Amino acid sequence: MSCIACHTSYPELTPFGRQFKLSGYTLSTGESNLPPLAIMLQPSFTYTEKPQAGGAAPGFQPNDNYATTQASFFYAGRILGPYAGDLLSPDAAAFANKIGVFLQTTYDGVAKTWSWDNAEVRYASTGSLGEHTATYGFYANNNPTMQDPWNSTPAWGYPFTSSGLAPGPAATTLLDGGFAQQVAGAGGYAMFDNTLYLDLAGYHTIGSHLQKSLGVDPDGEAQISGVAPYWRVALERPLGNATLELGTFGLATDTRPGRDGSAGEDRVLDLGFDSQYQLAFGKNDISAAASWIYERQTWVASNALGNTSNPFDSLRSLKLTLHYLRDKTYGLTVQYFSVGGDADAALYPDSASGSPNSNGAIFQFDYLPFNKGGGPAFWPRSNVKISLQYVAYAKFDGARTNYDGAGTNARDNNTLYLETWIVF
Repeated sequence: MSCIACHTSYPELTPFGRQFKLSGYTLSTGESNLPPLAIMLQPSFTYTEKPQAGGAAPGFQPNDNYATTQASFFYAGRILGPYAGDLLSPDAAAFANKIGVFLQTTYDGVAKTWSWDNAEVRYASTGSLGEHTATYGFYANNNPTMQDPWNSTPAWGYPFTSSGLAPGPAATTLLDGGFAQQVAGAGGYAMFDNTLYLDLAGYHTIGSHLQKSLGVDPDGEAQISGVAPYWRVALERPLGNATLELGTFGLATDTRPGRDGSAGEDRVLDLGFDSQYQLAFGKNDISAAASWIYERQTWVASNALGNTSNPFDSLRSLKLTLHYLRDKTYGLTVQYFSVGGDADAALYPDSASGSPNSNGAIFQFDYLPFNKGGGPAFWPRSNVKISLQYVAYAKFDGARTNYDGAGTNARDNNTLYLETWIVF
């Protein structure tokens, strides 16, 4: 199928794209005998307001850097692709075709390393509970929230891509990628009457040797003690040609800082609320998303080890995003973002005031020349998104924008990022 069946400006999902995901990546037109393989390339250019002393990263210049931000290989679809009927009995093939996978391995062109990326296996089916229909399933994955069908939770939320050669705020919540590719989790979900979505899972940190073999560096990471529960509740309702989703999600963890359990364990609770509105009219799309996460941090171990100045801290993250796609070809996205919390000199040593507070806006223009009619004749299911993104900071790790040039200037971190996102 064409990209616009499942996506607006990829990777944002349409209602059909969300149904494809809820169905475990297993829906198929049956028109292809090829395995479900795909490739992604992201060549890019990064310019920051102020050159970065010593280089933006090892092997790169202080400014004006070209890189392959990412290159990824995917196996995504039915676990046996179109071959289940050829390999198995009819009953076994019918069962296997309810199991789907999303497997991604990525080359990081900044760190110059390969690693596993988002990975998930699902079993999905349909049924009923009394008078209520349900799409339900079970999954295992390595990134909390990657299973979510909306683009308002962290794993698939905007910005979908960003430069690996630009400064970024020091403070992020654990749910906002803090455990990505470091954990393994399993859970179950159900969507009732295409309205009520429930999801419950548990996550545990993968062993350090296995992480290294998968290309992940475990040094310094927070290790989950036991199992960390993750929960998600959401409501989606149609509003004419539009859909509106309102939801909440969360993660509770006991962690060992730097994988060191000698001083006990920290306790971190993340509680999030989100909403997504999506309207399709003609060949145009409008979407709006909001996400707010509150993180309560109890530093039993970290404070004893001298990693924090305070025994308790909190962190708040807010993202408000508006996206418009005209004629399935020209996209404009604006996001306001803010992260704030308690000042902690040991926890945020690169901040002059110990403050984690950062806020600003992202402006992005996209051009998708093949999105509407398909790619060139030799590969009609390929696509390209050319993006120009500008990140403007009003505050960065506690520092404000100072127009008199005195002190640390948040504006020095403003970033212009040009990227070509190629998929086939």
